[in-house]
Amino acid sequence: MTNLYISGYRTYELGVFTGKDPKINVIKKALKNEISQFIESGVDWILTSGQLGVEQWAVEVVDELKKDYPEVKQAIVFPFLEFGSNWKEESKTKFMELQQMADYTESTSHQPYKDPSQLKNHQQFMLDHTDAALLVYDPEHEGKTSFVYQAIQKKQEKTPYECRLIDFDQLQNTIEFGME
Repeated sequence: MTNLYISGYRTYELGVFTGKDPKINVIKKALKNEISQFIESGVDWILTSGQLGVEQWAVEVVDELKKDYPEVKQAIVFPFLEFGSNWKEESKTKFMELQQMADYTESTSHQPYKDPSQLKNHQQFMLDHTDAALLVYDPEHEGKTSFVYQAIQKKQEKTPYECRLIDFDQLQNTIEFGME
């Protein structure tokens, strides 16, 4: 079994403030291309944390891909109990819908948020339980995903762990050459 961890920029880091922003379609198209390749290479499970932005769009993409790849499963593993409870009502509703798409949901900490150690432990859990990562991330344009990217680089010093990046150049190419 092979597990893939997907993460990336949050909505606000990309300047996306509405569900109709055209950037979302570009990111989803790039995600779909990469995720399809991973599935065809043997990925069985796709894991995200359910963060606003790339992680939630990935859940939607995987749900679409299940039509062609019914064997693939997806999990949303939250960093802590009550994750997302402080979001706006619209984001909470969307989050509940996404959880219905998942084959498995759980949280790494069974307590509500209390300190940053829960986030660090969650990150370690995700890396320990996956064989590869797909990040919508450009090291030249840091964001919260830089923490995951740095942790992956440390992991790669000790053990084989594939990490594919969808950077801004690749997203631009998706716009120019890959949009229908």
